[in-house]
Amino acid sequence: MRLMHVATCAMALGVTLGTALTIQTHAQRRPVLPQIKVPHDYYFREMYLPQVTSGPSAVAWAPDSREVVVAMQGSLWRHRLGTHEAVQIVSGAGYAHQPDWSPDGRSIAYAWYSHDAIDLKRLDVPSGESTTLVSNGAVNVEPRWSPDGSRLAYVSTAFEGRWHIYTIDVHDGRPGNPERLTTDHESDLPRYYYSRFDHFLSPAWSPDGRELILVSNAGHIWGTGGIWRMEARAGAQPRQIHDEETTWKARPDWSRDGRRIVYSSYLGRPWNQLWLMTASGGDAFPLTYGDFDATAPRWSPDGRRIAYISNEGGNTSLWLIDVPGGRRERVDLAERRYLEPVGTLEISVVDEGTNGPLPARVSVTGADGRGFAPDEAWRHADDGFDRAERPLEYTYFHTRGRSLLTVPAGRVAVEVMHGLEFGVARRQLDVARNGRQTVEIRLPRLANLRADGWRSGDLHVHMNYGGAYRNTPANLAFQAQAEDLDVVENLIVNKEQRVPDEAYFAGRAARPAADGPLLAHSQEFHTSVWGHLGLLGLTSHLLVPGYAAYANTAAASLYPHNPAVIEMAHAQGALAGYVHPFDALPAPEDRSVALTDDLPVSAALGLVDYMEVVGFSDHRSTAAIWYRLLNCGFRIPAGAGTDAMANFASLRGPVGLNRVFVQTGTDATHEGWLKGIRDGRTFATNGPLVQFSLDGRGPGSEIRLPRGAHELKMRAAVASIVPIDHLEVVANGDVIAGFPLAGDRTAAKIEQTIAVTRSGWYTLRASADRAVHPVLDIYPFATTSPVYVIVGDEAIRSAADARFFLAWLDRIEAFVRAHADWNGPAERESVLGSLARARAVYQERTQPR
Repeated sequence: MRLMHVATCAMALGVTLGTALTIQTHAQRRPVLPQIKVPHDYYFREMYLPQVTSGPSAVAWAPDSREVVVAMQGSLWRHRLGTHEAVQIVSGAGYAHQPDWSPDGRSIAYAWYSHDAIDLKRLDVPSGESTTLVSNGAVNVEPRWSPDGSRLAYVSTAFEGRWHIYTIDVHDGRPGNPERLTTDHESDLPRYYYSRFDHFLSPAWSPDGRELILVSNAGHIWGTGGIWRMEARAGAQPRQIHDEETTWKARPDWSRDGRRIVYSSYLGRPWNQLWLMTASGGDAFPLTYGDFDATAPRWSPDGRRIAYISNEGGNTSLWLIDVPGGRRERVDLAERRYLEPVGTLEISVVDEGTNGPLPARVSVTGADGRGFAPDEAWRHADDGFDRAERPLEYTYFHTRGRSLLTVPAGRVAVEVMHGLEFGVARRQLDVARNGRQTVEIRLPRLANLRADGWRSGDLHVHMNYGGAYRNTPANLAFQAQAEDLDVVENLIVNKEQRVPDEAYFAGRAARPAADGPLLAHSQEFHTSVWGHLGLLGLTSHLLVPGYAAYANTAAASLYPHNPAVIEMAHAQGALAGYVHPFDALPAPEDRSVALTDDLPVSAALGLVDYMEVVGFSDHRSTAAIWYRLLNCGFRIPAGAGTDAMANFASLRGPVGLNRVFVQTGTDATHEGWLKGIRDGRTFATNGPLVQFSLDGRGPGSEIRLPRGAHELKMRAAVASIVPIDHLEVVANGDVIAGFPLAGDRTAAKIEQTIAVTRSGWYTLRASADRAVHPVLDIYPFATTSPVYVIVGDEAIRSAADARFFLAWLDRIEAFVRAHADWNGPAERESVLGSLARARAVYQERTQPR
């Protein structure tokens, strides 16, 4: 079959269909708890909402200060201090979080996640029975009993999907009507990560029951806010007693003597620690120290100790600290007594080709949809899922090849995978009560791209980013090994003032384990006006501050814009790429939507070394803009990055969900890896493995032909762990051939000829129309970088696409000229100068060839 490349006038039809398809696939795979109407849900979902972790996640004291109740593994556990035993007191088809023990000792309030909502429940301690206190389809969290046990304060999204403080009267275990205490207020502040509406979090009672302390961002742009006091009545006006830029985890607690408040703070440091201040504010000081997080503090009723959660061992753990004195004690919860019948499951994962143990990702699910993990493993959960497939989100952990875990007696489902070059294995098992079920999972190899000189990596990972766990290079390398990656680019980045991994920057890549993946600590430059940048291979220093255009800070200027940032990175020999580019197609003519991303400027100036064509964005929308840039003659390789916060418990896919394969041959160095990306010898994917060549020349190659008509031999292949719906050759932005896939639609090999009469670029892409498990993304998608074909001396040009970007530059220039917060006129002129140079490039490319 011969394929003729026919030019088309516009991409409008493809754009329209792509947009409609994006809406459809996004609706299919909805986020966890989508009723919350607050921006940047991937931050508050992990940093604020309760998470199921293998270790403890929250703690509350019994009235006698001799016992605690702990949230752990999605259940509640009662523990008498001085013993090693934890007794399960809550179970069921959901997850229990955030317990609070009533002053009379008879009730434990807790948050219960199931059926797409978080309710509040009350456990009657003597009987062990649970009843519902609040069930309204909203998200209700952080329950706290009043000192007399008659009221419960909590946070709810019941009003307009926003965070507000409520109370409810509880008499003889029966709830009254909820009452919202905080007043809704729309702020005019230019908040980026937070809603324009003020929020109110983390209530705790004064000892006399008349007041609450809470966290609010009222009057502040960055962070979740400082600490406030207010009377515990509807409409009362809070007053701020401590001004600090917190990020979701302050969780203040009032001492029983009424004089002191303990809270968790990072205050200019990489890690959260416990701090003390007076109940009226004053000057706070740290109570704990260390390169780890100390969070969720709770005073003991006798005022002698504070219980808190720490991740200093990597996983979460429960600790006590004496006040005063500072003696710390880790609470051992090794002996478990379960509420329902359980058994033991032993899983071994084996490489079918070598018969050796294989690190892998493992998911274990009970009949009710709850997930399970070993006590020592880091438990993770997907942050979105298809409700038609499962009642609760997919959960998983990483194994080194053998894992032992406790599961409910009865039927359990096991799923195991190891990257994209091995098949996915699934088993249904019956575990007997008090029995031990052993299963060996053998994974077959589907492809061996390493043997052909390809290495895979994730260009966009954050080792630590405010999650429940504390990650290290060794553990990140283990996560990557379980996902079958060769390289991980840990992009050091801020979250407000916090920069967790700054101390790891060394200016060179390393292997934490001799036979493990290569790990590089690089940087993400965080400028949300211009678009985020990945800076790979910095050799001298991080760029500080790592952001610009942050309102109300000394970095409020629009300078350095991305061209200036990239030039600073290039001076260190680094690559620069645009990361998670577009969630929807930019439309320069739509002035109701801001358009400031300066990717077209950097591309015109020859500064873009790669794009995350597959990343935390909409792949089709991103590819559509990439095609337009390629049509203007800019050679931009395809990259891929997950934007995985690798220490999160709930995250959008593990490290390597989105990965790039780079052909480096026998060169296993970081320098060889970066050169392969720069040269465009890549393909980007979240599932399908695509291979493509023209006349034996692969991605990144240039084929030069004399003027006239030619035929090029095309080879294309795909192998995928999930079915795909489309396998297509794209030339100059147009699909010139589509190949139907037979059988299970996971593999194909094609050899044909392509007729060529003009210069152009060619890629192979594969995709599905909807999300397909276990690809934890909006839909499977893969693309090669282009093969470039030059016929005669004709340049690759598209006047229509150049005009598209000229309209885009008009939008940027209007924004720049309206901005007033510059550090002098030279900065403004530098940005306008870059725009002028880019404009000249596009103007030239609107002219006839």
